[in-house]
Amino acid sequence: MAAYFLTRLFDLQLHPRFPNFLPNLPVCFCSISTFAQRNQSSPFYKKTFSHIFQECSNGRALGPGRQAHALMIVSGFKPTIFVANCLLQMYIKCSRLGCASKVFDRMSDRDRVSWNAMIFGYSISGKIGLAQSFFDLMPERDVISWNSLISGYLQNGNCLKSIEIYMAMGRDGVGYDETTFAVILKACAALEDYDSGRQVHGVVVKLGFQADVVTGSAMLDMYAKCKSLAESLCFFYQMPIKNWVSWSAVIAGSVQNDELVGGLKLFKEMQRVGIGASQSIYASIFRSSAGLCDLRLGCQLHGHALKSDFGADTIVGTAMLDMYAKCDNLLNARKVFNLLPNHNLQSYNALITGYARSDLGFEGLQLFLLLLKSDLGFDEISLSGAFSACAVIKGHLEGMQVHGLAIKGPFQYNICVVNAILDMYGKCGALWEARQIFDEMDRRDAVSWNAVIAACEQNENEEALLLFVSMLQSGMVPDEFTYGSVLKACAGWQALHCGREIHGQVIKSGMGLDSFVGSVLVDMYCKCGMMEEAEKLHDRMEEQTLVSWNAVISGFSSNEQSEGAQKFFSRMLENGIKPDNFTYATVLDTCSNVANVGLGKQIHAQIIKQDLQSDAYIISTLVDMYSKCGNMQDSALMFEKSSKRDFVTWNAMICAYAHHGHGNEALQIFGKMQLEKIIPNHATFVAVLRACAHIGLVDEALHYFNLMQNDYGLEPQLEHYSSMVDVLGRSGRLVDALKLIQEMPFQADDVIWRTLLSICKIHGNVEVAQKAASALLQLDPQDSSAYVLLSNIYAEAEMWSEVSKMRKMMRHGRLKKEPGCSWIEIQSEVHMFLVGDKAHPRCEEIYENLDMLIAEMKWDGYIAYGEITTSDREMVDDEQELCAVSSF
Repeated sequence: MAAYFLTRLFDLQLHPRFPNFLPNLPVCFCSISTFAQRNQSSPFYKKTFSHIFQECSNGRALGPGRQAHALMIVSGFKPTIFVANCLLQMYIKCSRLGCASKVFDRMSDRDRVSWNAMIFGYSISGKIGLAQSFFDLMPERDVISWNSLISGYLQNGNCLKSIEIYMAMGRDGVGYDETTFAVILKACAALEDYDSGRQVHGVVVKLGFQADVVTGSAMLDMYAKCKSLAESLCFFYQMPIKNWVSWSAVIAGSVQNDELVGGLKLFKEMQRVGIGASQSIYASIFRSSAGLCDLRLGCQLHGHALKSDFGADTIVGTAMLDMYAKCDNLLNARKVFNLLPNHNLQSYNALITGYARSDLGFEGLQLFLLLLKSDLGFDEISLSGAFSACAVIKGHLEGMQVHGLAIKGPFQYNICVVNAILDMYGKCGALWEARQIFDEMDRRDAVSWNAVIAACEQNENEEALLLFVSMLQSGMVPDEFTYGSVLKACAGWQALHCGREIHGQVIKSGMGLDSFVGSVLVDMYCKCGMMEEAEKLHDRMEEQTLVSWNAVISGFSSNEQSEGAQKFFSRMLENGIKPDNFTYATVLDTCSNVANVGLGKQIHAQIIKQDLQSDAYIISTLVDMYSKCGNMQDSALMFEKSSKRDFVTWNAMICAYAHHGHGNEALQIFGKMQLEKIIPNHATFVAVLRACAHIGLVDEALHYFNLMQNDYGLEPQLEHYSSMVDVLGRSGRLVDALKLIQEMPFQADDVIWRTLLSICKIHGNVEVAQKAASALLQLDPQDSSAYVLLSNIYAEAEMWSEVSKMRKMMRHGRLKKEPGCSWIEIQSEVHMFLVGDKAHPRCEEIYENLDMLIAEMKWDGYIAYGEITTSDREMVDDEQELCAVSSF
């Protein structure tokens, strides 16, 4: 039998199944021979088995460990407590608790190490109940027993129970050690229980552990996570010995408390004292750089990490790519991701959410598919990122597929995932699905309410306000995002009364001075036409954000107060606020409204200085501004020089040519747009149809009208029908134009009837004109333009009785023709004129020149309409009207 054991061990030495196994076996052969011949108490034999189990435990080598265990059983060797404990530890480290339990049950003698090993094993495996049972059955407990149980509850997320066990440990008279304090301070940090943490701090000082570096590092972390960074820093600077763990804790604490610059200063100080950076320190400082959106600093830290040989580290690489993503440098983020030798779930999640945040939804979904093909699985962050990517591209179908994946997994009822699903459906326009998800939720937080209210607001559903009331009734406290969504809804519907009520609620909640809510309130008042209130609210804000400035400027522009918008823009510059692309686009739009090309050129110069000339939004506005100011050459030049053209830019150029009567050029631009594979929208076809109207291309207009429906799936709107009426009318096909109006799938508005009526004046078609005027007056009986147009048509047809009838009706209804208005800018001063205006300081000089011009016109054969049609003295003389209008 002894010869067999010797042969077996010799085989293991010659053909080991794992490296570095039994390093002292040549010596062991003699010991086994001695054991076979003498007795079973050879001390060297016992040392050999314990050494084998320890080696297997350290290397997590289950197979060789089990072979050694089998060999020990077959040999008949009776292990001592030490050897049995080594065997226990090996099975626990290899995650074989069942085998460990059997070894423990068969042990004839057990010491505290045996019991502690089982408590530790069950704790780390999540079976904290069994760990507690072993602890309760343990005849004698030491500090390790207590520490194992405290740590077990902490690892299983029951921090309160950890504190209870800690307190029971003190009552039991067991002395604390540095591990006890490290674990219990971590529990206080997880609970953000500042009071308990300070009590533990008192015990630490009392027992003299404040100089211990392990306890001190845990103390730093606890204070930082309890939002008491000042105490954390104070304790840090009092520590006699600091290691990289201490520095890591205080740097991470600074970053977690949004002291991003402070964290970077500590990192710099750490470098000066010669402490090397660690994995966790790099993760914190990259997070700090991301929070500051400081790409240059992030690149420097990237170089530092490479020099420190952390470039291939997965955790550091994940923090690095997250920094690049949050600094809007997705190109470098993807490069870092691709260069990582090993990817973990966190690196995928960081890049997926980065793509979604930067509106690169397709790239985010492609990376999510790569994640699914890997063996890493996915978590709630992965799914939330994928849903955000679907929302960005408005991918309803893709979102439904990811939703199915979430249902199949364990995340169907995860509130973060459900909120992301709700948000995705809302942004994809699937309001019914969003509402169904919300109604089926067992638990709702503020994010859930915000998401469903925002979904209703984005889809112009009036239920947003009702949901806000329900949220208040449920006891949920609205946050700034709730108020932002519901105030946007009020702005969209111009519901001033509701907006004021919510404003009162904002003030009561203490958010009246919040910059985000204040900006949304300013925007709401602007869109409700209350510019005075909006401006006052803006002036009262403690922090006047760019959003608030933009809201007021946009409000002036939307309310046709272009001069007010320009003055407010000047005030914004005087306050040192740097405009963005939206600001410039809005101010350029006001230049278009008043045809102020001089100011437009000045704004253009500022745009070039700010290096925003490549922005597609600004390019589109510049094209529109120059065209509306009559400068088609510069408008076309801006379009040709633009490197980035989206459909808005193309639309602006087509509209510019169409408005200036260059129909052929407009159609050529549309043809190029199709060649570039840019998908047109409703506005594109409005411009194209207007271009056809200007050059009388009836057949082409009908072709494009059908094209938008058949090829692009765009249902014609009122603007398209109005343009088609204009096209048919200009070509003399007034009956067809009237028929088109009557066959529309929706009711015609006043614009389309007025268009038909104006065309009837050109062609002198009294019959169609009477029908158009009748329909127009049914919509608005106070519309003076219908009477004036029809009166002029009757006059051209020499139907004087009808002309007189129209004028009597206007007089009886006290209707007046809306006076014409025009203006001209001379030496930075705008001169505005109305019909019959005599308020201008140089009006006498102006009218003298007009009289001279009129005399020359009469000499040239001009006859004003007023000489034929204005028998009624109460009507403004057409010739005077012409004079006044000409005075611009």
